[in-house]
Amino acid sequence: MESFLTYRDKNIAFKTQGKGKAIVLLHGFLESMKIWDEMVNELSRDYQVITIDLPGFGMSDSFDSIHSMEFMADIVNRLLDFLGINKCILVGHSMGGYIALSFAEKFPEKLMGLVIFHSHAKADNSETKINRERAIEVIASDKGRFILNFIPDLFAPDNVEKYKKQIDTLIKNSEKFSKQGIIAAIEGMKHRDDKTDVLKNADFPILFIIGKLDPRISFHDVMEQVAMPRHSELLLLSDVGHMGFIEAKDKCQRSIKSFADRVL
Repeated sequence: MESFLTYRDKNIAFKTQGKGKAIVLLHGFLESMKIWDEMVNELSRDYQVITIDLPGFGMSDSFDSIHSMEFMADIVNRLLDFLGINKCILVGHSMGGYIALSFAEKFPEKLMGLVIFHSHAKADNSETKINRERAIEVIASDKGRFILNFIPDLFAPDNVEKYKKQIDTLIKNSEKFSKQGIIAAIEGMKHRDDKTDVLKNADFPILFIIGKLDPRISFHDVMEQVAMPRHSELLLLSDVGHMGFIEAKDKCQRSIKSFADRVL
């Protein structure tokens, strides 16, 4: 059952399941906390697992024309305070990884560990910013067409037909999100700062989960970042694109569970 946190007179939806030390799961762009349902069932046997609908997605309200990564990290922090959680592992998929890195920069004392899940620490380059501007233009005129083209391209080519049912569900769910919320998230990603210093200065362990066929993130750029933290671990997934929680579900669940067992 979803609960709601009031933040700036608007609602943020979240769920908490299980008992024990805390794991917080942050979804990515055009996603909601529903993407974590199967992983929550596994992890909540031993841990308290918190999932959130980030602003503009799922059942959470939109706030502004730009939802910065720092703003969304502040919401995560407010929720942890509301739940009385002082320490946690933070898992961020894609955009959720950007938010997790912003959280790590602002509230490092609250982290026992960090999982960068198909994400990275660099800011957008000029080409990526141009692509985000083009995406905003398409969404403004035809949100459905953007979603229909965007989501299948997140998967490795050989996995598109294999996971057609899951892709159709992702498309159906994301069509419910408002243009305002989608565009505000893109603006936030476009304007985010480089966070590689967060990796270099982290005094908590970091697990990277990387899809070797990820069409959205440079494999070589992320591999360089894996070498930055003092304590770094890696799950490298061959034949996987950007959606490891679907394309390599069992491997990702086992890796995150093993990481939590050692860190918490």
